[in-house]
Amino acid sequence: MIEASMWLSEKEASEVLRVDEQSLEGMRERGYLKPGPHWRSSNDPEQLPWKPKVFYFIRGCKEVIEYWQNIDDSSAQKAA
Repeated sequence: MIEASMWLSEKEASEVLRVDEQSLEGMRERGYLKPGPHWRSSNDPEQLPWKPKVFYFIRGCKEVIEYWQNIDDSSAQKAA
């Protein structure tokens, strides 16, 4: 079982969080997922500086994703 306090690769995180990898990248680019508390780059010198692998902190990401899902759900209910 994967612990919520783990750092996982983008692929693993997308599976655990049930969000596709493109959505994770989009949330990162828009600033919803912040460097440090939600994600970090690999420090592997072979990957720097162009396209380092990203690792996600599952607990932090889950909180943000659930927050935005609740906002979307509330908006859908108001529209109906």
